[in-house]
Amino acid sequence: MDPDLTDFTEQIALDPTQFIGIPLALIGAVFLSLGAQFQHRGVVKVESSTVDTLGKGLNVKQLSLLLARPSWVIGTLMLGLAIVFQLSSLYFAPIIVVQPLGAIALVITSILNSRVSRVKLNHKSIIAIVMCVGGVFLFVGVAAFTAVDRPVTDQHLITILTILAIVLALAAVAFWLFRHRIRAIFYVIMAGVLYGFVATLAKVVLGRLQQGEFEWLTFLCLIGLILATALGAYFVQNAYATGPPDLVIAGLTVVDPMVAVAIGILVLGEASQAPPWANVVFVIAGVIAVWGVFILARNHPQTRL
Repeated sequence: MDPDLTDFTEQIALDPTQFIGIPLALIGAVFLSLGAQFQHRGVVKVESSTVDTLGKGLNVKQLSLLLARPSWVIGTLMLGLAIVFQLSSLYFAPIIVVQPLGAIALVITSILNSRVSRVKLNHKSIIAIVMCVGGVFLFVGVAAFTAVDRPVTDQHLITILTILAIVLALAAVAFWLFRHRIRAIFYVIMAGVLYGFVATLAKVVLGRLQQGEFEWLTFLCLIGLILATALGAYFVQNAYATGPPDLVIAGLTVVDPMVAVAIGILVLGEASQAPPWANVVFVIAGVIAVWGVFILARNHPQTRL
């Protein structure tokens, strides 16, 4: 083999098999986008036909009515497919490589929503979307050549579960105290945080299964994954009721991977081989992407603040 080619391949942290996770993540992003559009349509129709609950959270009756909306059911099935592809991508590659790729769903959702709602995106909204996607892809571009998979230890599991317990408690308390004044951005951010843990726990459980280990700590991770998924799904439905689908997807595809990536770097050590300049790029890219979400929340023509 050519010595130059050998030197180049040695610099790539991922092996060829792990790169399979990238196209799987992109396919999942397409299903995420379509699912969000369909679910949003179902939630809006249910909310418009019942007593207004803007900012108060969907009630039990409204949640049950969603099951009778074909658009919401179709959207849910598509989101289920998105999860399958996401889990498949996590099986092959590190979190910090594949999780941020969901940002492509933001572009697709923005275009779809603009066509469906006949509401043209304004200049600031377009800039915000470019910031979100650009920041995420800058992150992935560096992570793909510096990230590594690490064995998941018991201490990793304990740390992740402890942080998740604190986040779940804070989310529940915040929702209970401020549910009458909550708007889309709260639901978007909280759903993104919770789904970041969902992705992390899914990666952890898959990692333990690959290592041939499934004991009580792994089982607790599975329980935590289910709880975070359920609460995150509830927040997502409320976000659809108070904001446009592309804002919701912006939060999920930016906040979600940033949380998962932070855990992947700080707890699982997936960036342990990254050079110092890469860590600087990670921070800059993350700030750009998250800033884009807040700009979109403030300037989107369909956002109800």
